[in-house]
This record gives sequence, structure tokens and C-alpha cells, in this order.
Amino acid sequence: MSALNTSVLRPAGFILMGFPGIEHLQHWLSIPFTVLYITALVGNSTIILVVKFEQHLHTPMYVFLSMLAFVDIGLCTAVLPKILEILWLNSKDISFEGCFIQMFFIYMFVTLESSILVMMAYDRYVAICNPLRYTTILSKTLVCKAFVAFFIRDLVLTGLIPTLASRLPYCSSVCISHCYCDHMAVAKLACTNIIMNNYYGLFVALSILGVDAIFVGFSYIMIFRAVLKLGSKGARLKALNTCGSHLFVIMYFYIISLFNYLVYRFGKDVPVHVHVVFGVLYLLIPPVLNPMVYAVRTKEIRHAFLRHFLPRKIDSDLSHR
Repeated sequence: MSALNTSVLRPAGFILMGFPGIEHLQHWLSIPFTVLYITALVGNSTIILVVKFEQHLHTPMYVFLSMLAFVDIGLCTAVLPKILEILWLNSKDISFEGCFIQMFFIYMFVTLESSILVMMAYDRYVAICNPLRYTTILSKTLVCKAFVAFFIRDLVLTGLIPTLASRLPYCSSVCISHCYCDHMAVAKLACTNIIMNNYYGLFVALSILGVDAIFVGFSYIMIFRAVLKLGSKGARLKALNTCGSHLFVIMYFYIISLFNYLVYRFGKDVPVHVHVVFGVLYLLIPPVLNPMVYAVRTKEIRHAFLRHFLPRKIDSDLSHR
């Protein structure tokens, strides 16, 4: 009897329902998801390789950029292969352990992305507001200590999310109304009170994403104040254009992430497919947009890419001058 109860409370696996309510569109959704995933992999891998091969790019700004690219690859890879498996092959099964491992990596990469965005915002703040002391303030020691501190924070706080959820008794349905193992989508299957899981997930969202978003917003306010004091109108417009595009992508990440956390707790009337679509968008779109905003629009990255991957084009351009 004890063995029976244990097997009921801990099923062998779960069934991911994909996109409930829009099942007829699932095959069509596979096309843009595949394109976006390949774009994210190629774009972020290129950034990592370019920064690795170019010695003059081994500065905090580009180290943060390559770290962001690495996290973006991990973030979309944590969910997209399984989503594409559901869309292409209709393979919806996921093991009990696999579900919570996926949950851990999703939230770990999301919080790491937030941490790196904070470090990048501080990097830009120091570069624009205190350029003469940039190398002194952002030393290798400070960068390493900051990353380790953020990593430990994210590991401890997010590690408890799948740990607590995996200890819940699952004695009824094993069908998850989602295309990946989202925390609340899984916890709602438990046949017990999940108020602790609910509040802890909200605490993590507000203490990491909420606090980080405030810090990033404050940093960019200070950056914009410094930019507006620049003497040249052209320099002001260029700086505002660059910082504006960065801020757009950053705010997209935080707004959609926090919306995804809050809608499960307070959006009782929101259709399930809206939950699922927003849950995918905040994991997939930033890894696609970040290389375009941070790399394509950065002259040093563009030139380094051309030198390593299109050397003939560089030689041709020089010969025409």
C-alpha cells in the first residue's frame, strides 16, 4: 500500500498539452518558432565567437555581452527543443525528473539574464557618467565578484522553486496546460494547498526581477540625464538612439517576465492560450532581439565579424577606396 501511495503521489511523468485552445494552429506555430530558435542560436553563437577571437573586445562591456549571449542560448534551448517536439511530432510526454530539471534551468537562466542586464546597465552608466574612472571602477576583480554574487543569489532563490514543487503530491491529473514545465502550471496539478509555492514564486519574481528592473531603470535615467548634457546635438541623438533601443529590449524582457509571473496568480479570467503564448514570448524573443540590438548596432562587433567571417569583403572594400 505504501508503494502504491508513493507512485500515485509521484507520477512517472507529465503530459504537456502544448497550446490549449489553439491546437489547430500548432503546426503553423512550429514554423516561426523554428526560425526564431535558429536565429537566436546563430546570432548569439556569433557574438560569443567574435568576442573570444578579438583581443581588443576583452573589456567588461563585451564580456557582459558574450555572457548574455551564452545565457540566451541556454534560455531558449531549455524550452524550444521540447516545444518543437510537441509541435512537429506531437510528443507530449516528459518524465517527472525531466520536468523539474527543465523548470530549474528555465528560471535559472531567466534570473541570470536579469542579473547580466543589471551589470550591463551599470557598465553603461559608468562609461557615460564617469568615463575617466571606467577601468578603475569596472576592474576584473569587481566584475568577477559581482557575477559570483548574482549567480549565488539566482541559484539559491530559483533552486527552491522546482525543489518545493517536486515535493507536492500529484494524485489527480498529470496533464500540464502548457508547452513547458512552468512552475504554477505544474503546481496547480497538486492535490494539496499550494499557497506556499504561490507566494514563494511571487517573492522570487519581485525580489529578483522587480528589484533588478528598478535598478536598470534608475541607471538609464542617470544615463539619459548625462546624454542630454552633451554639447553636440548629433552626439545626443546617437546616444539616445542607442540607449533607447537597449532600454526597449530590456523593458520588454522585464514587463513580459513579470506579466507571466503575475497572470497565473491574479489573471483568473485570462484564457489559457494567452498564458502559454506570453510564457513562450518572454523566453524566446529576448534571445532573438539581443544580438540585433547589442551586436548589429555596435560598430566594433560588426567590424570584428567582418574581419573573421567575411575577410574578402573587407579586402574588396579597402581596394575600392
